[in-house]
Amino acid sequence: METGRVLTLRKRQVLILFVLLGLSQAGLESGSYSVAEENEIGSFVASLARDLGLRVEELSSREARVVSDDNKKHLHLDLLTGDLLLNEKLDREELCGSTEPCVLHFQVLLKNPLQFFRAELHIKDINDHSPTFLDEEILLKISESTTVGTTFLLESAQDLDIGSNGLQNYTISPSSHFCIKIRDSSEGKIYPELVLDKALDHEEEPELRLTLIALDGGSPPRSGTTVVLISVLDINDNAPEFSQGLYEVQVLEDTSLGSWVITVSAKDLDAGNYGKISYTFFHASEDIRKTFEINPISGEVHLRALLDFEVTQSYTINIQATDGGGLSEKCILLVKVMDINDNPPEVTMSSITNRIPENAPETLVAVFSVRDQDSGDNGRVICSIQDDLPFILTPTFKNFFTLITEKALDREMRAEYNITITVTDLGSPRLKTQHSIIVWVSDVNDNAPTFTQTSYTLLVSENNSPALHIGSVSATDRDSGTNAQVAYSLLLPQDPHLPLDSLVSINADNGHMFALRSLDYETLREFEFRVGAVDAGSPALSSEALVRVEIVDDNDNSPFVLYPLQNGSVPCTELVPRAADAGYLVTKVVAVDSDSGQNAWLSYQLLKATEPGLFSVWAHNGEVRTARLLSEREAAKHRLVVLVKDNGEPPMSATVTLHVLLVDGFSQPYLPLPEVAPNEAQADSLTVYLVIALASVSSLFLFSVLLFVAVRLCRRNTAAYVGRYPVPEGHFPDHLVDISGTGTLSQSYQYEVCLTGGSGTNEFKFLKPIIPNLPVQDSGRNMGENANFRNSFGFNI
Repeated sequence: METGRVLTLRKRQVLILFVLLGLSQAGLESGSYSVAEENEIGSFVASLARDLGLRVEELSSREARVVSDDNKKHLHLDLLTGDLLLNEKLDREELCGSTEPCVLHFQVLLKNPLQFFRAELHIKDINDHSPTFLDEEILLKISESTTVGTTFLLESAQDLDIGSNGLQNYTISPSSHFCIKIRDSSEGKIYPELVLDKALDHEEEPELRLTLIALDGGSPPRSGTTVVLISVLDINDNAPEFSQGLYEVQVLEDTSLGSWVITVSAKDLDAGNYGKISYTFFHASEDIRKTFEINPISGEVHLRALLDFEVTQSYTINIQATDGGGLSEKCILLVKVMDINDNPPEVTMSSITNRIPENAPETLVAVFSVRDQDSGDNGRVICSIQDDLPFILTPTFKNFFTLITEKALDREMRAEYNITITVTDLGSPRLKTQHSIIVWVSDVNDNAPTFTQTSYTLLVSENNSPALHIGSVSATDRDSGTNAQVAYSLLLPQDPHLPLDSLVSINADNGHMFALRSLDYETLREFEFRVGAVDAGSPALSSEALVRVEIVDDNDNSPFVLYPLQNGSVPCTELVPRAADAGYLVTKVVAVDSDSGQNAWLSYQLLKATEPGLFSVWAHNGEVRTARLLSEREAAKHRLVVLVKDNGEPPMSATVTLHVLLVDGFSQPYLPLPEVAPNEAQADSLTVYLVIALASVSSLFLFSVLLFVAVRLCRRNTAAYVGRYPVPEGHFPDHLVDISGTGTLSQSYQYEVCLTGGSGTNEFKFLKPIIPNLPVQDSGRNMGENANFRNSFGFNI
């Protein structure tokens, strides 16, 4: 696994190298500017727009900004003028200390396209610090036997300024015994030495007090003073000697306070007080004195303050050994601070875009820089994001990275991304820093509304009230905001004769549909149309769905009696021979109902009769038959009232009145025709031809009925279409008869047979359909169907 990680790391490093080579053109040439320290805030530094060769307006449109390497806002770019200004007072000594030159590195970041302008700001020193001595008094013990020309090291002064403003010279107050001499150190600094010009005499002058003055090179120059107190001692002819002139030691920066660093050692050949040695720091800066301390007796050096490699990498300490007679010697201690991985990487966001459109690939999301204050592998970093995100992390230059989208995003799949930028150094143990960015994907209208169903079927009872809510359609849009706002509308019907605008309306906001008028099943049984759903995006997207409205029949039509006719001026009388047997077919009541289903199932019932029990009506087909044998005592005329009732809820009914005439000797299929006048023979012959024609038609009709029944059994479940009467489905009660077009009398041919006793002839009356516009089941087929029933004579026609 570790081998795989190493290979992956090497691949990434190679990729980063190629990307850096590819993007090297994105950076502009380096620029250099200078400014004196302690200038006021807002002071002019440079005309950045002119140096970049850009118009001032471009700085604003390209979101120009200044980013410093130390993540501090020392500079400010005025987008209105294109000038680079100071954002704060700069103290060179605070920023750079003794480092010369003092340079602040910064970058100017430009977008659209992405460019970097590398620049540096040199901070010029001014003479704002005077030389200072760490000690107000320097004590020297000099033996009176010291020879003329002997030199004595003096404590040097410190000046925070540099160059000509730094420490340049030392002077001492006039003295007959001493003069001052300036020496240059290996570090490029000067330090004073006191030179004995005239032999001392302890007895004559046991103590001398001189004033040491340090001068810088500023204009005007600044100075600092300290007192040199010289104590004249008796003879001491051996100075201390160190075992080595240079001590070197390496100390980890996380070494705890009070830890031992090293021990220096010197020897003095003198005896007594002249041989006693004391150790002190010599020419030590304030920083050294705060960080280290030395035991004056043992020479042990201990840590007084915590070390920080990122602040100071090494210390050069001068240590002086002085014996009891005032003679001294010095050595150099070089302390090298060893870096440990104690600083996690730092992430500085220079630019960030939190909202990106979903259809825009390779969109810039963020620009940021990383740095680690450690050194070596401890300061080298690796930058990464999660593997399962559609984003690419690309290095640019000098630890700058850009985060861009790898491809076009889909807000409907994922609307928010929480990107964690992980920066890990290569130290041991490895330290890492994580920075989270939340990116929201803004919606684009790329999804059309979708109906919950491709088609809807609505059942509406007829005779509804106008504005009745008959159903709803619903569509959803995976987009958001206005792109997901759906409006509904009725589309133009495919049938140009369908008055859709007067039948149905739809609420554009919620898809609720309403009937605009009362619907009639007998006029319109079903209709269909399409509904459109369109969103509010730009451009708008839409979809369609089919809506089928089926009108449910109500029992709002009473049965209508087709035969016998009730609107004639002379009632029709049925003739029954007195010799008729029980069950003799007198006539058949034929009725229809404009409703459908069980609302059209009819039953027949004898409501009233002149002679109860003499006649009966079959409930399922309306046949009126004799219930028993007739006798001579029976009245000749009878009046029957037959009730026709449908099976609706509540049921509706109609009545028909029948007149029956009992006759004697009427047992033949036809009556012998009496002799008539010659002018009646022609009419009688016409009657015979009509009877023959009707018999032929009836036979053809009977055959058609049988064929129709067979077809209906095979297609029992076929739905009726608009404008047709469906055959009632389900269980058909025994006492009901179907009048939907296959009954005993069709609408195409309805007739009545009556015998007028007065004339002694048979008259055949052809009746037109009682409801001329009543729809039939199949006009093409019913043209050949005829009703079949028995006449009052008992033979088939």
